[in-house]
Amino acid sequence: MNFNTAEFYRSFGEYSQLPPSDRMEIAFSGRSNVGKSSLINKVLGRRNIARVSSMPGKTATINFFTLENIYLADLPGYGYAKVAKSEKQRWAGLIDGYLKSGRDIGVIFQLIDYRHPPTRDDLMMIDFMIESELPFVIVFTKADKLTKREREERMTAFGEEIPFFKDITHVDFSAETGEGAEEIRRIIEELAEEGS
Repeated sequence: MNFNTAEFYRSFGEYSQLPPSDRMEIAFSGRSNVGKSSLINKVLGRRNIARVSSMPGKTATINFFTLENIYLADLPGYGYAKVAKSEKQRWAGLIDGYLKSGRDIGVIFQLIDYRHPPTRDDLMMIDFMIESELPFVIVFTKADKLTKREREERMTAFGEEIPFFKDITHVDFSAETGEGAEEIRRIIEELAEEGS
């Protein structure tokens, strides 16, 4: 699979605007500023295909990218406090609609900041995916910011903080060093092959 051939397709701000699900989709989920855009750029080997912003809550749409025979779907970041209630409700409706509409979702990469315990929103999302039997992989971002010992401590803590953690596939990722990017590409390639 040639990841460099990925292209931005379209942004959708309302659930009703989403295109029909005519191919497998790989989704990226996580709280605002967890590093979704940076991860997508690193995995695709492109600098700015997904817009990176230092302002949390910037991605307020579902952004679709085409990659050979699949879509990548960058979901809006959740949990940013300084957003109007009506805007939060729109985001929730968009994400909820996307996840509950029976689309062909191959996997959801659920991003969590390695340095911190999962937020209440992260845990709600994990619970929802488990209950809905949606396939997902947890990606611990910003791995380069921790020492080896800090990583071990956080990993032990995640075992307590995240339900069924020992049964969940997880990847350590750094947009800086590229750690984990190859593993994420491999997961996407395997799913794309199964879906073709």
